[in-house]
Amino acid sequence: MMQLHIETVGQGPDLVLLHGWAMHSGIWSSVREQLSQQFRLHLVDLPGHGLSPAREPGTLDHLVDIITEILPERCILGGWSLGGQIAIELALRERERVQKLVLISTTPCFAKRDDWESGMERKLLQLFLENLKLNYATTINRFLTLQMSGDRDASKILSQLRKHFFQRAEPDPGALEKGLKILQHSDLRDRISAIRQPVLLLHGENDVITHPAAADWMHQQLPQSQRVMFPHCGHAPFLSYPEQFVTCLNEFRTHA
Repeated sequence: MMQLHIETVGQGPDLVLLHGWAMHSGIWSSVREQLSQQFRLHLVDLPGHGLSPAREPGTLDHLVDIITEILPERCILGGWSLGGQIAIELALRERERVQKLVLISTTPCFAKRDDWESGMERKLLQLFLENLKLNYATTINRFLTLQMSGDRDASKILSQLRKHFFQRAEPDPGALEKGLKILQHSDLRDRISAIRQPVLLLHGENDVITHPAAADWMHQQLPQSQRVMFPHCGHAPFLSYPEQFVTCLNEFRTHA
């Protein structure tokens, strides 16, 4: 079985970070050095992304199984966007190993539903899926642009995002398609209140991919949660506010 690509740097408590759809672990490079001064940092490439080979069947449960294999005995687990959904399931399944949970621009349900207004239009997610097969590069560029929508430094952060993205091989097309299907169909709302660990919710107030109301909703469901909203910020607070992002994680490590 081919192994996941993981970069481990630094000393301190174990901190595992999971990236979002179509990305790879290089996305954390703006906070990597600072975090590695406080944590033993494990930066994971999800299957079919970055330097990790694709694995079947690529469902949410399957991704959780794979990350379970590499999780340290005791850790703080952070997930961004789709990585946050994996982190939610891991926190529920591995209560002893996941000591604390950090959900970055995460939502329990990406797509709008009749009883969930805080999601993306289902038609938009379907359009991404269809366009991915027609023109991969254009679709990815649109997705990166959407992530920075509403950000105070949108053009600067977007160029950073593009630079990080294209540093590694293109993601596996099958893995991208399966990831989008997770975004379309997953709904973890009935699972959230079962989380017992301390949770840190980090979110951009102008995020159009995972609506800030989703973070508010999770905050209400989780008695042991803290919520930090980053002003004038899109979908990637660790790129828009690297210093503050690191400070939030350091304080969470010591105080929560």
